[in-house]
Amino acid sequence: MESMRDINRVMEREITKGSSPLKLDHIEFGVYSYQEITSKEKLLEVLSYLLRIGDFSQYAGKTILNNVYMDLRGKKPVFKRTRTAMERNNIFAIIKRYAKKLKPQYNGDVYLETVRCYFDIPQENLEKCRYTYQGNETYAFPMSDKYIMALYTHCLVARKEAAAQSIMVDGFTEKENEMVRLENVEDVLFQALLLDDVRIEFGKIFICLNTIYTL
Repeated sequence: MESMRDINRVMEREITKGSSPLKLDHIEFGVYSYQEITSKEKLLEVLSYLLRIGDFSQYAGKTILNNVYMDLRGKKPVFKRTRTAMERNNIFAIIKRYAKKLKPQYNGDVYLETVRCYFDIPQENLEKCRYTYQGNETYAFPMSDKYIMALYTHCLVARKEAAAQSIMVDGFTEKENEMVRLENVEDVLFQALLLDDVRIEFGKIFICLNTIYTL
């Protein structure tokens, strides 16, 4: 894996080529962070939503091309963007088979984690990225593949650093705090950074990093 210094240099080069200067500020956990997945049917529903397929295909707008999804190449996870619904359906089928191999019991051993990744961007650049989609005001950030994958790497590093700091989140159960620290986490079943769902709160942009764990 490249050093963060090398990754930052790549990001600076991509900004000069036209990528939006979106930069990770911090990540946050909250009441939205943990949802138990209690059945195979619920797991498939969550995967369909994250991949914007099936009943959730109406969410597959133009900016879905920016999303980063976990796929499997052999036994090794790979992270990539997709261009077609067929690619996302293929990922769905692969993760479905992977879940079958892991044999979860759905008795408190499968969770969806949602972490908010907050980003900064100069105001003048933010205004250029504002647009209306299906009657709703939102934002679209033009970024190269290299820049998006670098942002994803920053999010992963920040998530691992949070675990290493052994933080305790007020209001979380003991089990939830263990997941924050990645204790008793057995496998990452799936992960997605949803750049097609950009939101603003208190003047900060946030994008959700979603991870399905088996415990």
